[in-house]
Amino acid sequence: MIVRKKENWFRMLFVWHGSVLPALLPRLSLLFALSLVVAYFHGIIFSFKIPLNTAPLTLFGFVLALFLGFRNNVSYDRYWEGRKLWGSLLNVSRSLTRQALTLGSPAATQIAVAEFVSLQSAFLYALKHQLRNTDGHDDLQSRLVPEQFEVVYASKYKPVLLIKLMAEWIGKAREEGRVDMIQQARFDENLDKLEDIVGGCERIVSTPIPYSYRVLLHRTVYIYCLLLPFGLVDALDWFMPLIVVFIAYTFVAFEAIADEIEEPFGTEANDLALNSMCQMIDETIHELIGKRIETKQQAIHNIIH
Repeated sequence: MIVRKKENWFRMLFVWHGSVLPALLPRLSLLFALSLVVAYFHGIIFSFKIPLNTAPLTLFGFVLALFLGFRNNVSYDRYWEGRKLWGSLLNVSRSLTRQALTLGSPAATQIAVAEFVSLQSAFLYALKHQLRNTDGHDDLQSRLVPEQFEVVYASKYKPVLLIKLMAEWIGKAREEGRVDMIQQARFDENLDKLEDIVGGCERIVSTPIPYSYRVLLHRTVYIYCLLLPFGLVDALDWFMPLIVVFIAYTFVAFEAIADEIEEPFGTEANDLALNSMCQMIDETIHELIGKRIETKQQAIHNIIH
């Protein structure tokens, strides 16, 4: 995900990185070339004048804009739900770490709490890799002891198994007298919240927008854009290609953005910044136990200096 500071209105006109324009440029160039041909022949194909004017295109464009607005709202709802789930993950992770530090009896040791935090840290990265369908070997191996890593890495649903390991840690603390039954129940409440977060993320990934709906809207947008030159050539003449490309950019860009944020856990420019979120949550829970996580940027700075 690209996060920028608010820029001057003039600079915003020329933003390239992070916009969908680079991906749309070949399609817009093709449409511009078609518009030039239509303008040259004045909308005549094989001695037949295409009988289009601005009236039907205006009406149809208004309806199409409504459908695109609905499509973008659906995609953004999925994006925003994913962001809320990861925001809840931050809160639950902090609560679990605080409970491990403060709800335990004086018998609680720093080593035991550090083990619990490592399980939480591994859970974060396991969830990220599951949502992105990537290999989390290195992230998990660096956070788990060999016995835990072998079991977790061999499993299909790694985040759920890590929640089980956290529950076992809490059960062991109960047996050792470091927490009582009431405190154990409070831990379990937050573990249930973690399972709800995993389930919510899995629901977004496994339930895409119906394919037939996407195909219908996609076809409609491009057919409309291909008809624009024939409907505007008589009114705009050689100025028509520029107007057609501008209108097409608006419609096609809306569809491209909706497609991009429909899967909010991916790695495209406007998807959720899961790498940064994992790093931030990892840092805050380790800070609570008095440990400092060195980021890559900090490591490079320390090596240089």
